[in-house]
Amino acid sequence: MGPIVGIDLGTTNSLVAYMQGNEPVVIPGVDGSNLVPSIVTLDPLSTDATAEATPRPTVTVGNSARRALIATPERAIYSVKRLMGRGIEDIGEELKLFPFRIAPDVQPGEVLRITLGEMSFTPSEISAYILRQLKRNAERFLGTPVKQAVITVPAYFNDAQRQATRDAGRMAGLDVLRLVNEPTAAALAYGLDRATDGSEPVRTVAVYDLGGGTFDVSILRLNDGIFEVVATNGDTHLGGDDIDNLLLVVALDEIRAEHGVDLRQQPDAIQALRKAVIEAKIALSAESVAKLDIELPGGDRYRREIPRAVYEQLISPVLERTAGPCRQALADAGIVPEQVDEVVLVGGSTRIPAVRTLVDEIFHLSARGRKPHTELNPDEVVAMGAAVQASILAGNSAATDQLLLLDVTPLSLGIEALGGVVARVLQRNSTIPASATEHFTTGVDGQTNVAIHVLQGERELARDCRSLARFDLKGIPPMPAGLPRIEVKFLIDANGILQVSAREQRSGIEAQIEVKPTYGLTDEQVETMILDSFDHAEEDFAERQLIEARLEADTILSAVAKAPENAAWSLLTENERSAVFAARDHLAATQSGSDLKAIRAATTALDQATRRFAELMMDQAVSAAMRGKTMQAADRTLNADEIHAPHPFAPAQINQQPDQQPEQQLATTSATGESHD
Repeated sequence: MGPIVGIDLGTTNSLVAYMQGNEPVVIPGVDGSNLVPSIVTLDPLSTDATAEATPRPTVTVGNSARRALIATPERAIYSVKRLMGRGIEDIGEELKLFPFRIAPDVQPGEVLRITLGEMSFTPSEISAYILRQLKRNAERFLGTPVKQAVITVPAYFNDAQRQATRDAGRMAGLDVLRLVNEPTAAALAYGLDRATDGSEPVRTVAVYDLGGGTFDVSILRLNDGIFEVVATNGDTHLGGDDIDNLLLVVALDEIRAEHGVDLRQQPDAIQALRKAVIEAKIALSAESVAKLDIELPGGDRYRREIPRAVYEQLISPVLERTAGPCRQALADAGIVPEQVDEVVLVGGSTRIPAVRTLVDEIFHLSARGRKPHTELNPDEVVAMGAAVQASILAGNSAATDQLLLLDVTPLSLGIEALGGVVARVLQRNSTIPASATEHFTTGVDGQTNVAIHVLQGERELARDCRSLARFDLKGIPPMPAGLPRIEVKFLIDANGILQVSAREQRSGIEAQIEVKPTYGLTDEQVETMILDSFDHAEEDFAERQLIEARLEADTILSAVAKAPENAAWSLLTENERSAVFAARDHLAATQSGSDLKAIRAATTALDQATRRFAELMMDQAVSAAMRGKTMQAADRTLNADEIHAPHPFAPAQINQQPDQQPEQQLATTSATGESHD
């Protein structure tokens, strides 16, 4: 097996690294720089020497593409990572500042295609060009073909974005062995020899990763070589690009007000201005004042001094957006800031002094005589961690042969149950790879199909969660409602890719699906899921309880409707039958209302009114089971599952033992095709 490299496919810059002995090392490019700018341009003049017939434009990547960005912005793209796995409806705000041209025939819900010159590319294809350049750098440096890689992704990349990253790797000729969350990779890079006070191993680590386009925070526990991610949070739409855009908007507004020039309509000029504000931002990490001085179309000059105090005040809303995910990650991990042993800073934006001050405040570092870790280059640490993970998979380094990485899934996964409620199968922050199984049943007599609707999110109702996939389990033998036992299994592999299967246990009928990327869903939906779950927790839970109470009422009313068909019904007195009917009518009248207590009380009253009938039914079943049998045979029958069935009128979630989980009814499709969800 050839070398396995680690790749940080970044928003602003990308890197490739490998394990040299027991240390991760970043591989430089031909120009000697470790950083490959994540910029791709299409050169209309050069031709590919390998083309035998029609010349075709050459794609340029990295520093040479950066130089072409200002001259021919219509043939260049940068920050493509922010477009991975997204739809056209997701990027409206970004298009106002980025000179990207979307192919005119792209429809909502389709994979994006960006026009460069006379050609168009998907974000995955563009990322593949960056990965090919990194692959070439590694092959030149190592002197051998490179075919396998570990690639890092933001922790909050959804399945569509992760799948788009894997697609880019395949197009670049790489077998992507593992996708690793960027904060986790950073912890791996630091975790080789990290220690507290020079003796005890680090137990709890927070990784604060503010890159060019995304923000992630992860809480990890390190114990005897095991790196366990216990909580993760973040924002897939927050990073250094947002700081650049703030400065850019200020400059654009001032230029229009002072010089009467709107650079928004001039792509080449806006790129020159963007380059200038980025240089000013970098300077302000070390200097107290930065200067902007650029020539405008027409010969005027725009000059502006930016004091660091003014700069920090301007960007404070962006930085404050990182505080919420940090506090939520701590809460999810069940710890307070004082229990975090070390904080690791990752990403070029963490060089900003205001960021380091904010991190100090969030994790109470100064008060404990601690500082965040910045010993490793924040631009390189993720690639170095990816190289460590590659070494773990390859098993070719003594420094990593005892290390084990346990990552987590950032959002809960489940299916839609009857009534539109969510039945969670895998909880948020479950360690991956992971699998979980739950059992469900049907809600309609004679049902032969069930529709499995896979969901992701923290809300109680399906309509408020993200839809991942739908598939049908068909061919179930017709049975009374509640009798089929449908086993639903969720399996997440080490890359966070989800597989869902469903099997009816009595008949053996089964179906499964691998969740494919769902383009066109906004990142904001994913980013706000957790916060929304807290904001709406009380009302969501109340609505779920009301839905479940109504479903329980439906179940018992349906059973009462069939009661006169049973021989035991004739054994009830007239008063007992009247009491059942009165309780039935009261529940039917109460069920459609919104008073949860009233519905539950009416359900309990009907349950009590039918208890005598249930006892008579049980007596008849026992007598029938014992008739004509020996005592030994009768004893076996009395212990069979069918004799010990639950009270037929008991609501589905009443009288459960503490360690039992009631079967939940799926959102279903009947044999006639009617919807019953």
